[in-house]
Amino acid sequence: MGRGRDRRDNEADLSAEPGPVSRHADSHDVGAARHLGPLRGMPLWLKALTGVVALVLVAGIVFAGFWFFRLQGNISKAPLNAGGESTESPGNDAKGRLQILILGSDTRDGKNSEYGGADDSTGYGKSDVMMLMDISEDNKRVNVISFPRDLLVDIPDCKDRKTGKDYPARTGVMINEAMSEAGIGCAVDTVNKLTGMQVDHFMMADFNAVKELSNAVGGVEVCISDAVYDPDSRLRLPAGTSSVQGEMALAFLRARHAFADGGDLGRIKAQQGFLSSLTRKIKDDGTLSDPAKMLKIADVVTQNLTVDDGLASVPTLLTIGNRLKDIDIGKVAFVAVPTAPAPIDPNRLVIAEPAGAQLFSAMRKNVDLTDPTAPATPSPTETATPSPAPTETAPPVPPYNKAIQPVAVANGSGVNGRAQELVQALVAGGFTQTGQFLAQPVAKTAVYYGNGFEDVAADVATLLGIPATLMIPAPAVSGVQVYVGSDFPSGTAYEAGGSPAAALPQDIVNQTAGDKVCQQANPELIVRQ
Repeated sequence: MGRGRDRRDNEADLSAEPGPVSRHADSHDVGAARHLGPLRGMPLWLKALTGVVALVLVAGIVFAGFWFFRLQGNISKAPLNAGGESTESPGNDAKGRLQILILGSDTRDGKNSEYGGADDSTGYGKSDVMMLMDISEDNKRVNVISFPRDLLVDIPDCKDRKTGKDYPARTGVMINEAMSEAGIGCAVDTVNKLTGMQVDHFMMADFNAVKELSNAVGGVEVCISDAVYDPDSRLRLPAGTSSVQGEMALAFLRARHAFADGGDLGRIKAQQGFLSSLTRKIKDDGTLSDPAKMLKIADVVTQNLTVDDGLASVPTLLTIGNRLKDIDIGKVAFVAVPTAPAPIDPNRLVIAEPAGAQLFSAMRKNVDLTDPTAPATPSPTETATPSPAPTETAPPVPPYNKAIQPVAVANGSGVNGRAQELVQALVAGGFTQTGQFLAQPVAKTAVYYGNGFEDVAADVATLLGIPATLMIPAPAVSGVQVYVGSDFPSGTAYEAGGSPAAALPQDIVNQTAGDKVCQQANPELIVRQ
């Protein structure tokens, strides 16, 4: 067995050499050990500062990690669509134009059980609030479009992604029922069909989110013309300006009868007023630039939020929040979809035409709703991306049967019998499935067409001599609708030339986030103070 090497016998005595004789010298004259040299030579204050910096760095990493995993764990997610095919490429969250559907669920389970039993909200629940937030690509404008929950719409075929169950399309259904069977994705598909746009993301919050968020910001100022008490929502407010939070903030947003004539449109204006005030407070308090405040709000919001898969990450949510922090509040426009009482039920609403089609057309063209006369700037991504070359020739589309195409004439010309005159021209041209009705007066004639009816609309326009520039897609229209304006008062051949398409309705914007608006109280619920 080999013997270990004996340093005493086999190594030279190095003690006589200058300098330290080992890593751990016994003599104080030889200096500090090499691995302690820099630290031992430091002044005491510098050692303390180094320790503090190291501690802060470690604490910061731990803190950031804690909040990241906490916020990420808070988020619930669901599929973006329920079978509807995307017609556009996904939006760029960092710098592209984005449409985000904001929903308020009326579900009564969990923390929301105090607002009713489970029977009050079947399936996935109904959307108590529905707003489409449209962020411009240059981050200079935001449009928030509200849809009344009583609005009758057509809901497309939808599939519940969890169960795989298919639900057939429905016609003339309240829009707040769109997600009750097949989930939030069905509400997204319904809005896509209605507006002709494509929603990029959704955010759905429940009742508890409103309470917690209003508490987190320390209350939101609201204003009402008279003292009011609504027994259904339990809203009780004095006349003038009040700060509401918690239960009272929720009551303000839920109140259906407290405002205007007690209908859904008054409720929408109150909700928009609340959000305008909330936007001003967050901007004035510098919340979006304060990490501590942002974390507090993010924690509250994410605990009560369901988003689509593409939005279900903290970095993505922060990216979108960062885009909003510098927007001029005067360019945050709150709009309600133009509506009229439904012919089949005056307690329900339908899209008012041509105003509805004009609004959606303007949005698709990226028009500034606060200043419709300003030129719309095309998206750089749209102008820079070349169209792909076709790889094969599409099969020819067989000619359609004119006799079965639904074509209606809306008489907004102010001339009695005008619709009948044009209907006769359409029938003579082969469009025998026609209808007519009296409509609101308009200055400009337009041809509106629903999904899949562009070729029919083109032939109708050609038949009546109406230029293609006056053809407007309107997903809410079934078939084709010729809306006759005062510029087409007689004859069956349009002669006004290539007039621009009908402008946006006046006062389409209810308010901007910079406006302080006092809501009108419902006279039937006014109380003495």
